[in-house]
Amino acid sequence: MNRDQLFAWLQYPLPHHLISRLAGHLADCPTPWLKNAMITQFIKTFDVDMNDAVHKTPDDYRTFNEFFTRPLVEGARPVGAGVVSPADGLLSQCGAIEDGHLIQAKGHTYSVRSLLGGNKNEAAAYQDGQFATIYLSPRDYHRVHMPVSGRLVSTRYVPGRIFSVNQATAREVPGLFARNERLVCHFETEFGPMAVVLIGAMIVAGIETVWSGQVTPGAKTPQDCRFDQEITLETGEELGRFKLGSSVVMCLPEGVRFHPDVDSGDTVRMGQSLATVDPA
Repeated sequence: MNRDQLFAWLQYPLPHHLISRLAGHLADCPTPWLKNAMITQFIKTFDVDMNDAVHKTPDDYRTFNEFFTRPLVEGARPVGAGVVSPADGLLSQCGAIEDGHLIQAKGHTYSVRSLLGGNKNEAAAYQDGQFATIYLSPRDYHRVHMPVSGRLVSTRYVPGRIFSVNQATAREVPGLFARNERLVCHFETEFGPMAVVLIGAMIVAGIETVWSGQVTPGAKTPQDCRFDQEITLETGEELGRFKLGSSVVMCLPEGVRFHPDVDSGDTVRMGQSLATVDPA
């Protein structure tokens, strides 16, 4: 058993949700000496670049979570053309959806249908489409933005485990992203449907969206919400945020083409142009 296998195996018996709730309480603690110590140590341990942050020092944040979801100064992330990266992070996988399946890691695939929560009609829209998975490491900026302008149609909260989503776990836990708790956000764009999936993970203290705030876990079955009011977000506009790190999976329809110089393993920044869309 190698190191990655051991790390993944040790996660199976852990009380994932209890650990994450405890982490959430700690991250929301406003006690100045404690939150300052946590922020200072975190910046040092993960070499966090604070140059682009609006607020530069631990004293500027009321809690660790405020630091973790820190805003950036205006213009820090220019928004490119076409389909852009929704977040800072590692483009762990990207490419064509083949036979209804996405690549998780070498030797591992999972289905669009399972990722989206089981609806075959929704999954069919991406049968010949493209996908991208972006892993947000602890040192990254943790707000998620729109890859392209679109109207929010519906969301689906899908309960599940909350394994770590780092590269070691992705290589060793089958169906990881379709296994973890997640929020599936369905949009209608000028080139067709788009799904942006916010993946929960070990010690992630919460997922928030700009339209409904904190996503409250605990349901035993998928929970759907449709939106009758007009909620339209422009390319680069904030969609949501993670309280501690995780991953975002984008599902895009046929007609999207990744740039030739964009490939799995690239480090990307929010707003960076990743793909173009074929004219209708």
